Amino acid sequence: MRVKIESEEKRDGFIFKRPFVDVLLTVDFSHEETQIIRQRQLLDEILLERVPANAKVDDDPNWYALRVKHLLERKPDRHRCATPGDAKAYRAQLEAMLHGLKAALNENAEIDGDVVFEL
Repeated sequence: MRVKIESEEKRDGFIFKRPFVDVLLTVDFSHEETQIIRQRQLLDEILLERVPANAKVDDDPNWYALRVKHLLERKPDRHRCATPGDAKAYRAQLEAMLHGLKAALNENAEIDGDVVFEL
């Protein structure tokens, strides 16, 4: 799994241009990892629940959930943060989540062999 996390500052708004920080996440899975995801049907697993800084109050929070299938698309996942501090905190969440995803893929790679022990 190869991960690239970038940050870029954007200004958004119709009249008053507010500054935001977009965090872009690109993940390139190996062929083996992609096969594990598809065979174990992990595409719809929610990795991170998040709401961007410019979300509307009546938006469905499920729209913004980061799922495994979003990372398989091989295009950057973009999340908007209000401040650079929020962007740093979000990056830390991403790193922790990706370490967990890698561990989960390793766990789901194959079944355990037989175990014999004495009590």
